Amino acid sequence: MTFQTATHTGENTSDRDGILDVELRKVFKVFDGETAVRGVDLDIQQGEFFSILGPSGCGKTTTLRLIGGFETPSAGEVMIRGKSMNQVPPYRRPVNTVFQSYALFNHMSIAENIAFGLRIGRQSKAEIEQRVKDALRLVKMESFANRFPSQLSGGQQQRVALARALVNRPAVVLLDEPLGALDLKLRKEMQVELSNLHRDLGLTFVMVTHDQEEALSLSDRIAVMHEGKIEQIGTPSAIYERPRSAFVADFIGETNLLAGRIETTNSTTLQIRTTSGLKITVELDDPWQGNGSSVVVSVRPEKINLSLSPIEDEGNCFEGRLKNIMYLGAHVHYLVELTGGDRLTVLQRNSNDPLPSTETPIYIQWLPEDSIALSHG
Repeated sequence: MTFQTATHTGENTSDRDGILDVELRKVFKVFDGETAVRGVDLDIQQGEFFSILGPSGCGKTTTLRLIGGFETPSAGEVMIRGKSMNQVPPYRRPVNTVFQSYALFNHMSIAENIAFGLRIGRQSKAEIEQRVKDALRLVKMESFANRFPSQLSGGQQQRVALARALVNRPAVVLLDEPLGALDLKLRKEMQVELSNLHRDLGLTFVMVTHDQEEALSLSDRIAVMHEGKIEQIGTPSAIYERPRSAFVADFIGETNLLAGRIETTNSTTLQIRTTSGLKITVELDDPWQGNGSSVVVSVRPEKINLSLSPIEDEGNCFEGRLKNIMYLGAHVHYLVELTGGDRLTVLQRNSNDPLPSTETPIYIQWLPEDSIALSHG
């Protein structure tokens, strides 16, 4: 079982001795008296694929714009490659941004779009031609050089936007919801291409997204933001398996949250009584460090087992009735209402067995090590 308290806000697990491409130090951003970013600290390693994840309005896009220079911090410091960027305009920063809207010039050919930044920088014609060819080859768009954006699909326009960002050879590529405008199938394909491109180039990618699956599948590390603050920073597996707050547990994937109070505790387990009367056993990796006795227990739907008879010897077994069954192909999603009134979601692999009917009496069970206790309030 994995246990963490909810008192940590913004733990950074990067190696301080590594080479840092991006650093944010106690950064605030205030708009018309409203604080959008609240004391954000970030260390992003060279070559890392780092995602900033959170719901709409949490401050993630503002944080990206602060790195890119499109916003100026109200307080704190933004550093790239060890140099302060607070007074450096966007066009002088070693970063390029890929926007969700692609921001391509419709009156220019694909090659001209990619070359635009190089021409502003007064590169030689030969240098521009070679670098445009290199950028087109990276995104597999060599044969489209003379076409115009209106003649391309959404996925092709996305590749052009990436090529334009890469042609200047930035230290850091900023990705602002880069796949948000694509349909689901194309988004999945572009996720693979984006991951391969990052691996091949070895550049630092910083991506903003509200899509949990996208962040989990692409990132080396993720920062989860909520109300302008960083709730947690960690690897995708750590964020999912070891959330440090009820918000992170609920936002990343799907979970069941049960509020209660601690009845007994020792070095390895907690006994928790929920507000509906359930007695839940939580196995701890570390001694309980929560403040007070009020807790929230998080249990992932895929960790819960279903049975027509009690499984008393493995702990955390409760009686209920099936209220809803959704067939999802590879998995089946169940909604179970316990006798105390709690409703829990359960996700199980499709075994091809006949599905039970609703209102069937059923028992749910999960192991103590699959519970996560989070301090509450």
